[in-house]
Amino acid sequence: MSDTLDRAAAAVRDGDAVVYPTETVYGLGADATDAAAVERVFELKRRDRSKPLSAAFPDTETALATVDAGERATAFAEAFLPGPVTVVVPRGPAFPDVLTAGRERVGIRVPDDETARELAARADCPVTATSANRSGTGSVRSPSALDPDLQKGVAAVVDRGETPGGESTVVDPERGEVLRAGARANDVRDWLEDT
Repeated sequence: MSDTLDRAAAAVRDGDAVVYPTETVYGLGADATDAAAVERVFELKRRDRSKPLSAAFPDTETALATVDAGERATAFAEAFLPGPVTVVVPRGPAFPDVLTAGRERVGIRVPDDETARELAARADCPVTATSANRSGTGSVRSPSALDPDLQKGVAAVVDRGETPGGESTVVDPERGEVLRAGARANDVRDWLEDT
């Protein structure tokens, strides 16, 4: 697995896209700070450019250092990350408009999955965090279920077998909004109400 991760991380640094496992489904990763690499992810997914992508990090500290999170968002991130939660915060200058669809906020992830975090650490950059499927089709829990054309378009597939499935909860803690209910949604709502 270490050699596969090294190859995948090198591909991300070279501006290519890769497929990697998370604690929910397989993700499609590229350097989230490289506009051309992010554009490639949109092309592979056939995703509408008006729908932003999130970025995954190796740890919460690195994620928070890359964005302009306020006190409430920082406290939320420290409580829920790593985990199947995407935290929407004001974006930092490293992120291109194509990642955020021109918006001033970005979703950050620290997956509760050692392989996903290690990929971001070895690539030494935030990695796009979006499911490795064509838009409008089901999420992929195993590399054997990857769309053949999408698989041909990536430089590496980090295969760790089947993932548990599901999706992350997307939350904007500073605005107190759950934008998509997924894993740990009840815990997120309780935190927002109590904090």
